[in-house]
Amino acid sequence: MNNVALISAALRSGARSAQQILAETVDRITALDPALNCFTSLTLERARQEAGAIDALREQGRPLPPLAGVPYAVKNLFDVRGEITLAGARLNAANPAAHDDSLLVARMRDAGAILLGMLNMDEHAYGFTTENTWYGPTRNPHDPTRIAGGSSGGSAAAVAAGMVPLTLGSDTNGSIRVPSSLCGVFGLKPTYGRLPRSGTFPFVHSLDHLGPFAASVADLAAAYDVLQGPAPADTACAQRPVEAVLGRLGMPRRLRVGVLGGWFHRWAADEAREAVRLCAQVLGATRCVEWQSAEMARAAGFIITGSEGGSLHRDKLRSHYDEFEPLSRDRLVAGSLIPADWLVKAQRVRQQALQDANTLFHEFDLLLAPATPVAAPAIGTAELHLHGVSLPARASLGLLAQPISCIGLPVCTVPVWPQSSAPMPVGVQLIAAPWREDICLSAARLLEQEQVAHCRIATLPS
Repeated sequence: MNNVALISAALRSGARSAQQILAETVDRITALDPALNCFTSLTLERARQEAGAIDALREQGRPLPPLAGVPYAVKNLFDVRGEITLAGARLNAANPAAHDDSLLVARMRDAGAILLGMLNMDEHAYGFTTENTWYGPTRNPHDPTRIAGGSSGGSAAAVAAGMVPLTLGSDTNGSIRVPSSLCGVFGLKPTYGRLPRSGTFPFVHSLDHLGPFAASVADLAAAYDVLQGPAPADTACAQRPVEAVLGRLGMPRRLRVGVLGGWFHRWAADEAREAVRLCAQVLGATRCVEWQSAEMARAAGFIITGSEGGSLHRDKLRSHYDEFEPLSRDRLVAGSLIPADWLVKAQRVRQQALQDANTLFHEFDLLLAPATPVAAPAIGTAELHLHGVSLPARASLGLLAQPISCIGLPVCTVPVWPQSSAPMPVGVQLIAAPWREDICLSAARLLEQEQVAHCRIATLPS
């Protein structure tokens, strides 16, 4: 049972108890996770207590909260009371356990969701593959020889394998959209500042976003609705009221849809281009348009990421250099040495890039672009080959996601199988103006209804 609506209906009818749903979920995780390595730890005692509380409400005839009995898991950079927040790093394993839940975990808890555990990721969220040196690679459920993407690889793979219907992750340069694309699930990166980051391990204050993964648009919207709300403790979180979207999914009017060309076409393989074409056809995209600032926005994102990330970890790099993962350590060191005037210029470029993008929304309600240049490569792949050009794989999987992160626009990534017999999915980014997550999700729902975008739960030997 891997659907929010089905779980809700089963609980309310008495066909299933929360404890039964939990037991079935644990059985599936136990059977599948050894082959995929999505979880770094399970929170079974907490899950039993939360399921028991839901069953008690039901037996008393009291109203059930919106996500009652729904199993979920979180990327291991969310604080969970009594658990160590690893953020993918061996260095953090000696830290004390968290005293409180992060704000988004608390909101999921209050909505009745049942936390199953913590999910694997790239160390300190700096990567696009979840090939973690310390905790092992997370494998793609559709082909375990391939990567799941990152840095929220465990979050996407756990949904794609049907272990849990919902997960939470983070996105700084594409860490929700890249694994969503490669694992074939729906992912939402809200507008920068929409969801509070309080109680999560930081990476880049200027760019960090949090958001959900799900196997359907309705489930994604259900999670997004309960995660919203102002939070004074996070200075970047806009103090906006909840703008629920689940009850408004659909297309109340014809959207003006454009396809991003230029940078987003040049660095996309044939399968990624085909995925966009299929979505554009259904959504009635009128024409191709170029966002001239895309390349500069990606460059600015690189500088901001390196500078802020390097600054965050500078002291630990000095004292515990050998305990950092080699794959990201040197980039953090280099980032910590970036001159201040480069960072100032990068932030100016960021603002100009946002202004340039906002002019496109005078003509369009929604923009389409591939989420990744390619489908999931094999674990250990060093280079991507795109139209005669060789690129470093680990950095280049975010080629098409990073420009959008840099300017903080809301994006729903939808999973597309470019051919009916295609073995692997490629995601498409549905990009809207700031604060218009409703447009992203409504367009995603139409693509899902037309069966152009859909999540295939992987079938794995148990």
